[in-house]
Amino acid sequence: MAKLVEAVGLSKLYSSGEMVVRAVSDVSILIERGEFLAIRGRSGSGKSTLMNLLGILERPDSGRYVLNGREVAVLSEDRRAAIRNREIGFVFQLPALLPRASALENVELPLVYAGIRGAERHRRARYALDRVGLAPRSHHWPHQLSGGEQQRVAIARAIVNDPALILADEPTGALDSKTGNEILSLFEELHREGRTIVVVTHAPEVADRARRRISLHDGLIVEDDAGTGNASLAKAVTADAAP
Repeated sequence: MAKLVEAVGLSKLYSSGEMVVRAVSDVSILIERGEFLAIRGRSGSGKSTLMNLLGILERPDSGRYVLNGREVAVLSEDRRAAIRNREIGFVFQLPALLPRASALENVELPLVYAGIRGAERHRRARYALDRVGLAPRSHHWPHQLSGGEQQRVAIARAIVNDPALILADEPTGALDSKTGNEILSLFEELHREGRTIVVVTHAPEVADRARRRISLHDGLIVEDDAGTGNASLAKAVTADAAP
């Protein structure tokens, strides 16, 4: 499989008065196309900060980040926003749907920002809703949908642009166990279609559904069961540089 994400030596620091917190510290990771990866760790481990870096929501203080063959950390904010819209789909713990927009209109939002015109926009949004099993409820308002249905709308919104990477931050955290299991099964289906999915979670039962698991502690990768995190990537980079 081809590389989709290559992050080398990513670090992110935050200041609080005289105290400097290293939320992510010298993290290196390779993610290949079609992987289903879980980033796990306790609260404060740095997993959400790492997701923000991978999602181009924040800039690293040091390190290099290549997404889909393009170095993104050094680009302007406008270019980063355009790449984020086109290349990355986000799913968060809370669906964050617009309350006065239908399910269909909520799913269309990324396409509006991408400049896709009406008929094509409607077609793509309807297809995405059908893919998550919500086509019959496309004209319902968010308050008319259950929590699981709202999260399915959020997933449809994440995939409507056919992004290279789907990032999901605690996607089942606000759901009961049965509904959460249904959402994880949907992610598994999307993975079988060849989509690249990264789930950020503190819950072992969520991480166990992924095909690869990375553990963070105090901003460091302490475990990568695929062996392509910090230690092995450093060896690969060294080998590539050798004459």
